[in-house]
Amino acid sequence: MSRGLIPAVAAALLLFPLSAGPALAADGDSGKPKEPKPPARMSEIGGELLGRPGTQVRPGPGVPALPAKLTGRSWIVADAESGDVLAAHNAHWKLPPASTLKMLFADTLLPKFDKKQEHKVLRAELEGMGAGSSAVGLKENLTYTVRDLWLGVFLRSGNDAVRVLAHKNGGIDKTVQEMQARAEELNALDTTVVSPDGYDAPRQFSSAYDLTLIARSGLQNADFREYCSTVSADFPGQWKTDKKTKKKKRETFAIQNTDRLLTGDYDLTPYQGVAGIKNGYTSKAGWTFTGVAQRGERVLLVTVMNPSSKEHNAVYKETAKLFDWGFKAAGKAEPVGTLVPPRGAEPTTGEAGGTDGARPEDPAEAGVAAQRTPGGSAGVGTVLGLMGALLVVLAAAGLLVHRRWPLPERAGRHPAEAPGAPGAARRSRTPWKLWKPERPGKPKEPEKPGETPASGKPRERKPERKPEEPRG
Repeated sequence: MSRGLIPAVAAALLLFPLSAGPALAADGDSGKPKEPKPPARMSEIGGELLGRPGTQVRPGPGVPALPAKLTGRSWIVADAESGDVLAAHNAHWKLPPASTLKMLFADTLLPKFDKKQEHKVLRAELEGMGAGSSAVGLKENLTYTVRDLWLGVFLRSGNDAVRVLAHKNGGIDKTVQEMQARAEELNALDTTVVSPDGYDAPRQFSSAYDLTLIARSGLQNADFREYCSTVSADFPGQWKTDKKTKKKKRETFAIQNTDRLLTGDYDLTPYQGVAGIKNGYTSKAGWTFTGVAQRGERVLLVTVMNPSSKEHNAVYKETAKLFDWGFKAAGKAEPVGTLVPPRGAEPTTGEAGGTDGARPEDPAEAGVAAQRTPGGSAGVGTVLGLMGALLVVLAAAGLLVHRRWPLPERAGRHPAEAPGAPGAARRSRTPWKLWKPERPGKPKEPEKPGETPASGKPRERKPERKPEEPRG
């Protein structure tokens, strides 16, 4: 009996550490799941430093310290004109992009359809959206203009509007293939497209670097600039019959941009000089955001992906910190990399204009396009331009191949006449202006009985609940 007991006790003693190990490990890290780590080696497109994990910045005389408490898994600060990357953190880490992928959707499809064209929505076009998807509220058998659909994409991140436009383009699969080809053309090689709306899907990834490339390209399109910087608009609703006149009239409802740096929030002031772009959220991707802002003649692009901070509006607050840092560091910090031009970028001596069927963009038209908002749309009203300078960046095939290319006013001639000026390849290449939108101001809260705005302390409001389901 003792002979059988000794081996059994020994076996139990050997098994004890194996079963106790995981519990001890959990105690060691407070039971919290370990944060994923970026790959040891990533893409080096744009520079060797951008392929390294961790924060990349070159300290120097007059260069301010980076903001404290940045929790984004990946972020990047870049000069929109020169393409200089001033600082980055895991720039090429492939992460779920959420609705920031809609920038690529827009950059791919915007030139295809006239915005005045009308489209009747079919039931099949609204089917197949993921659970919890964000939507602008399209209804089957109702007719919308292409412009309406794009406002739904940009302001409300509407997956329903994305699907309708994708079907109009020949279907979801065809659109995904074209988006993938467009990403490759832009050298956004960290990007794999599975769903056109950014809804969580296996193996769908992008990176802070790629999203910044895509945003830079999209901003060359006047319609893209108008839509992404529109604060609010009146959106077409149902047709109703007036009881008195018996005439039918189409109702409208207000939609507001979900970009909090553009519109502000109870705990966030609209960022000075911001001209929008795109935000996103899904349960897998967390919060993602790419924004563009201007101060003086300096225009910066910032992308932040998946902050771990639980603070309300963390992605916008960290983006604002990086904008502040970038405007102070620009012209002083040595770049750690560059935003590369698209494939096929080639110099030309011809004037920028429509090529291969692309719509030419009149810079003057770009300035007033935002004011044309039928149905009482509000938001972008006054175009301030680049504070006296045109920001010349080339879109799909020529985003400033040469750094520090002079601005048109400084050169004293048309951009295409400047020595070494990059030019058109596949699509229209024209100078473009960023504008500062007129904003309705910080959202006001309802007054309490007997209280005036000037009395008492500012009232607090509970943070908005994050969506429980992926919304894309």
